[in-house]
Amino acid sequence: MAITLTEAAARHVSNYLEKRGKGIGLRLGVKTSGCSGLAYVLEFADQTEDEDLVFEDKGLKVVIDPKSLVYLDGTEVDFVREGLNEGFKFNNPNVQNQCGCGESFHV
Repeated sequence: MAITLTEAAARHVSNYLEKRGKGIGLRLGVKTSGCSGLAYVLEFADQTEDEDLVFEDKGLKVVIDPKSLVYLDGTEVDFVREGLNEGFKFNNPNVQNQCGCGESFHV
């Protein structure tokens, strides 16, 4: 079981946390949403909770609640720039289908 970060994602998160002045890494999860059933939830983590699972990669922590890990195990988090747009991209091997806009997925 693992969640990893690309070099680009780790660099982006590190820079953001440095500017922000606090934080330990990313909190990644899923919620029921969208036309395909599930959507990613991503925020910067300041602390962990007792039930959280914590993965470390490239000096950063990726914090996940146990219920989300079923859907996210093996996911690589990337940070991409495409034209004027930039954002996190999830390379999730568990995804069977996703909606056309890329906002939600089905496992």
